[in-house]
Amino acid sequence: MKTHDLLAIGLMTFALFLGAGNLIFPPSLGLEAGTNLLPAMVGFLITAVGLPALTLIVLGRLSSTQNLTNPLPKWLARAFWILLFTAIGPAFGMPRAITVAYEIGIKPFVNSNHLLLFSIIFSAVTLLLAFKPGHLVDYIGKIMTPLLILMLVALACAAIFSPLAVPQAPSFDYQQDAITHGLIQGYMTMDAIAAVGFGWVIIQAINAKGITEPRAVANTACKVAIIYAVLMTGCYVAMGYVGATSASVAANATNGGEILAKYVAGQFGIYGQWLLATIIVMACLTTTVGLTNSCAEYYKQTFKTRFPVTAIIVVTLTGIIANLGLEQILAVSLPAILVLCPIAIALVLSSFVLPPLSLSNKKERSFTHVMVLFTALFFGGIDALNILEKTPDNIHSLLLQVLPLYNAHASWLLPCLLILGVSYLKAIKKPLPVDMIN
Repeated sequence: MKTHDLLAIGLMTFALFLGAGNLIFPPSLGLEAGTNLLPAMVGFLITAVGLPALTLIVLGRLSSTQNLTNPLPKWLARAFWILLFTAIGPAFGMPRAITVAYEIGIKPFVNSNHLLLFSIIFSAVTLLLAFKPGHLVDYIGKIMTPLLILMLVALACAAIFSPLAVPQAPSFDYQQDAITHGLIQGYMTMDAIAAVGFGWVIIQAINAKGITEPRAVANTACKVAIIYAVLMTGCYVAMGYVGATSASVAANATNGGEILAKYVAGQFGIYGQWLLATIIVMACLTTTVGLTNSCAEYYKQTFKTRFPVTAIIVVTLTGIIANLGLEQILAVSLPAILVLCPIAIALVLSSFVLPPLSLSNKKERSFTHVMVLFTALFFGGIDALNILEKTPDNIHSLLLQVLPLYNAHASWLLPCLLILGVSYLKAIKKPLPVDMIN
């Protein structure tokens, strides 16, 4: 693959991940971490960048995203993919992107509610860009992403060379366990689950450049993951530093969006507000375009429908649900996302740790995947209740004492790793069946 094509796919991948949520988390972390920004950011990058990058590398090694669930029974694999694409697509991810783009990019400049009109226009532009999936790299990787990066660089340079304040003392949470809290915040971006969905688009983009041989796809996907990781790390560090140096204008801010809005207003005035609005709207647009392609491509393959039909359905549902409002969308869909995230990461870890399906006992491999999935489902459900603060106080106190990583919202991790560790040891010690050797 030519260097400029590889770079274009890498830029496209960065833009697909760079939604409004990714711009909002780091400033909030930076403001709270203050002088402990460095250790907090290290923890944040491990989960917010490391997990998605690992997911992209694993998917590239599998050559096809659907191979991630091949060891599962067909009904269970289909249920997982339908739930995942519905959750990150029209049910939650895409409507949230539209509402966030409106709340931060448009609402400050208007006096009345224009969400309906904005969602119609935004959905139409999304559909227009997504309608020809073969041109996605050109639209996003070669045009929209460079513009988005230039705007982020302008904001980062202002923070570095003309900061509004110096980092303050860290808040209580970041005084002792800055790395741990950074890890939790990075995990809460839930980009690992987005990586599973975006894998459809990225592998398709690699194949469209004539790369179809499995080893070549794996190598290209690894390079794409590195480009994404470098760019996203730079973005997160810059936005974190913006938050850390914003105490003079955003000391009482309650979220990262408010911090960014006050910072750019203090740094650039009205021009800063327009800059932030443009960054947010473009970031959300690249995300909705990528998710439309991912969802429509999966539904097309699963239900044997035409891509334009599925894309129209996905975008239409997105526009309708977006008008319910961000709070209602979060209340209905967030629990499903919180449960699906550990399941997706657990399946990625399974494919990363265990031998390839062609070199392992298929029945045992299938059993292991099913065990890992339901273990992640059970403990992920416990973590979801904890995050949503729905766990009864007496049970919450007990789980804090007896369940490892419960307070980090990752109680599913150790049980899943234990299952994978046992399965891996059995796989490397047990000889292959005779029929597989032959």
